[in-house]
Amino acid sequence: MAEQESKGRTLSGRVVSNKMDKTITVMIERQVKHPIYGKYQKRSTKLHAHDANNECQIGDLVTIKEVRPLSKTKAFSLVSIDERATQV
Repeated sequence: MAEQESKGRTLSGRVVSNKMDKTITVMIERQVKHPIYGKYQKRSTKLHAHDANNECQIGDLVTIKEVRPLSKTKAFSLVSIDERATQV
């Protein structure tokens, strides 16, 4: 059989928490134009994603992909770590 195109969104964001087992919290930031004043404002969304190997650290830039619901709040899975956080 031929491979099907994967459905679902792929998003990129920064890891803000990795305290849960096999779960990371990713903050996605975007800019939205104000409907009246026209000024661009920063908006952010926090999503939980599945990290099967517990390999992400806080501050990493990651790519996540939408998958079937894995729990009540988790419907994304880690695709890749694009940039590692610098250690202080």
